[in-house]
Amino acid sequence: MCGIAGLIDASQQGDRLDLESRARAMADAIAYRGPDGFGVWSDTEAGVALAHRRLAIIDLTPTGAQPMVSSDGRWVISYNGEVYNAAAIARAPELMGFAFRGTSDTEIILESVAKRGLDRTLAKLNGMFAIALWDRATRTLHLIRDRLGIKPLFLTVTQRGVWFASELKALAAADLKFEIDPASVASFLRFAYVPTPYSIFRNVTKLRPGEIVSIDADLKVKHRQYWSIADVAAAGLANPFTRSAADAEAELQDLLVDAVGGQMISDVPLGAFLSGGIDSSTVVALMVAARRGPVRSFSIGFPDFGYDESKHAKAVAQHLGTEHRELTVTAADALAVVPQLADMYDEPFADSSQIPTHLISKLTREHVTVALSGDGGDELFGGYNRYALGYGFMGMVARAPVGLRRTLASMMDAIPANLVDAVARVVPAGLRPAQPSDKLKKLAAVLPLDREAVYLRLVSQCPDPAAITRGLAEHPIGLKWPGQGKRDLFVEQMQLFDTATYLPDDILQKVDRASMAVSLEVRPPLLDHRVVEFAWRLPRHLRIHGGETKWLLRRVLSRYVPRELVDRPKMGFGVPLASWLRGPLRAWAEDMLDPARLGGGLLDVAAVRTLWAEHISGQRNWAYALWTILMYEGWRRRWAAS
Repeated sequence: MCGIAGLIDASQQGDRLDLESRARAMADAIAYRGPDGFGVWSDTEAGVALAHRRLAIIDLTPTGAQPMVSSDGRWVISYNGEVYNAAAIARAPELMGFAFRGTSDTEIILESVAKRGLDRTLAKLNGMFAIALWDRATRTLHLIRDRLGIKPLFLTVTQRGVWFASELKALAAADLKFEIDPASVASFLRFAYVPTPYSIFRNVTKLRPGEIVSIDADLKVKHRQYWSIADVAAAGLANPFTRSAADAEAELQDLLVDAVGGQMISDVPLGAFLSGGIDSSTVVALMVAARRGPVRSFSIGFPDFGYDESKHAKAVAQHLGTEHRELTVTAADALAVVPQLADMYDEPFADSSQIPTHLISKLTREHVTVALSGDGGDELFGGYNRYALGYGFMGMVARAPVGLRRTLASMMDAIPANLVDAVARVVPAGLRPAQPSDKLKKLAAVLPLDREAVYLRLVSQCPDPAAITRGLAEHPIGLKWPGQGKRDLFVEQMQLFDTATYLPDDILQKVDRASMAVSLEVRPPLLDHRVVEFAWRLPRHLRIHGGETKWLLRRVLSRYVPRELVDRPKMGFGVPLASWLRGPLRAWAEDMLDPARLGGGLLDVAAVRTLWAEHISGQRNWAYALWTILMYEGWRRRWAAS
């Protein structure tokens, strides 16, 4: 895991000192992504410079340093990530007998491109990566992002040149001036992230997952997909798994064993996040089963938050025999992270689980340099509550008259949030849902809607951005459903949209920024592309069975961990925003929502202040919408205030 940056600026041809100085400044802005080393390379005739910050994981010697030049002198690479099957690629016939200088995956990728070509190499890569590859022969820059969007890569192209980097702050270090994109603000307020390919700034884009962007000497840009989750979904639906459930379980078991085993390769200490849920427990169980020595697991507990899964993580760890460490997080610990968020997330981001994610990363980094996670299990195997909702309930609701649904929704919406939460406290802890008032409000909001509108509402932090942004239009979502019109595939449609948008833009970027801030590499083995492709072939009853989510994945886990240790309602990884905003964060929020400074002209100040007044009075729970506004304002003051 590293940080990359670079530029093409023809006006700087022949000026090596200036080119390399600018590339260095960009890389230094993200030095925490790679504290173990720095490198820069330039081609002064072309006005090109590549820079690299290194977090040494594989081949800790100088032979793994970057940027790296191929043995034939044609190709230069600056690369962030890990490729887990590098050893297998090195055994390809075209590379047999080649005398590698070291053992890094970087060199294997580079020499494979040199001897087998870019497309053949990409087809074989199994890993997470953001790659910058300069072809000196054709004077073409290739930028490449991994299939699922685990690693980030930003790009801006102007008449003057090209700049790219792992994070936006590196572009800012190149003295580039950007304007906020109003449509990105509106989209951010809805989703709590700016959806790919857009960024918060005009003329800055994110590479799509599975995309190659090639830029020639004339600055002509070509985009193409070498892998697409939409294509995978279409292929899976057209060619579903037809053998028995036992066969599916065995095949998934084999794939996961190979994926987890491959991602345990490391020349530095390695461990895993463990929440005690299905996904992380599966990953840790397979790490233990690999028998490569003691497995270190890490979890955090939230006794101040009203719910705490650390005891479940501890029970799973004891059953599996891991070397387990647990951090007890107080409200004060979590609140102390809030002022750091704008630096950590240099593009607005408002998933509140960013706070505990950073805290677990910080704890883990005190003991290891690499951690495996369970990210991706919900999207692939049907774990989110909205999938179970779409599986049965929405079908029944859709048959009810719209008028009746609207009446029920109005009645539910009128119940005060604090009353819902108070009533929920009498429900036994094992059956009580997290954040019950929020869930009731979401249910009320979706009752009158059609299925597509239901999905959009369920994934919206702010259901009507135009109402608080003076009518700003949002970016188009731009997703195409391969089974459009087939109403019985609503669950699959939600899974596809989540995997294409929410997963790379929220979950994976949250983990990347939270972990890289403390120089920790996090690997998600459930997102091995072979596992993803297999999951999309599974018929629905192997994902959601009798109302039980992640049915097949649970069966694999039950080989290692008794069901009673992991069977419980899904809790999530959030924080009690509603009470924090009314209590310990109230003064901070009041400052952020100061009418004289709020929004930089893009927000409707009166509408925002109304949300705030309704929330602090307890009349409504606007915690998610307010957190999104607060994260935008904190970001704007840090990165965009004039």
